Amino acid sequence: MTRPFTLFTGQWADLPLTEVCRLARDWGFDGLELACWGDHFEVQRALNEDGYLDGLRALLDTYGLGCWAISNHLVGQAVCDHPIDERHQAILPARIWGDGEPEGVRQRAAAEMTDTVRAAAAFGVDTVVGFTGSSIWHTVAMFPPVPQAMVERGYADFAERWNPILDVCDEVGVRFALEVHPSEIAYDFWTARRALEAVGHRPAFGLNFDPSHFVWQDLDPVGFLDAFRDRIYHVDCKEARKRLDGRNGRLGSHLPWGDPHRGWDFVSVGHGDVPWEDVFRMLNSIGYTGPISVEWEDAGMDRLHGAPESLAQLRRYAFSPPARSFDAAFSENAGS
Repeated sequence: MTRPFTLFTGQWADLPLTEVCRLARDWGFDGLELACWGDHFEVQRALNEDGYLDGLRALLDTYGLGCWAISNHLVGQAVCDHPIDERHQAILPARIWGDGEPEGVRQRAAAEMTDTVRAAAAFGVDTVVGFTGSSIWHTVAMFPPVPQAMVERGYADFAERWNPILDVCDEVGVRFALEVHPSEIAYDFWTARRALEAVGHRPAFGLNFDPSHFVWQDLDPVGFLDAFRDRIYHVDCKEARKRLDGRNGRLGSHLPWGDPHRGWDFVSVGHGDVPWEDVFRMLNSIGYTGPISVEWEDAGMDRLHGAPESLAQLRRYAFSPPARSFDAAFSENAGS
């Protein structure tokens, strides 16, 4: 079982895709997880411009790269979010933001996610990774007291808005992988279970595993893989490091990334608290054969150093399982 190593291009969207391809090839990546911002994967061009996808394939081929996932986190965030505000305006295409009226933004975002699914299928990619947003994340502190009916409405709202997108997934043979992440409808073990229940455990909806979001919540990323083994549709490798020293708090204190007074921060692979060897042993155990994608993010390190270093670190741990069982090999040797 050989899994491709890919680079998620979301943190590189300030560079032309041609330059990202060159860097990824030179560093030894097998492919890219293409983000739907910058010029990396343009959904409307993919659907409406003759030759666009052929040109994109040719570009990847030129650099010996493949693509196994398309990611549209930024637009997906707006499908369910409440409130919709200037944060969304900063990350959304102008045509999705429009006049900023919240429900209009949500509906345009949902339509764009449907188009993303169709564009991925047209490109020959069967996995779309992204966010869902959440109408109830802002209630996570549970004060003022949150009626249970309000929580239930949040999951019902998620299902109502995402089931039509998942219908298109079924239609064209694409799966959506939600990155389990604070601010989404699923951000930990129990909320992931609730999200799956909300959409009736339909196969079109699964999970993107990124252990960095488990570490600072004191969740067990290995146990999460075991529990949701049939729903791990994609893996992003990012890391987090905790600095909970009695002053630095788990919630980050509204401090910017990289501030030493934060209780935790995203760091490059190999510089944090993710138990990578145990993660990959579990991925082997559950039979995950998809890409291993480096999502590089570290406010204290140059990305031109961090991305290739992350790949080297992961190659140490992301070993494939044995081609045959230990018991079978032992029996053969014992009989010789």
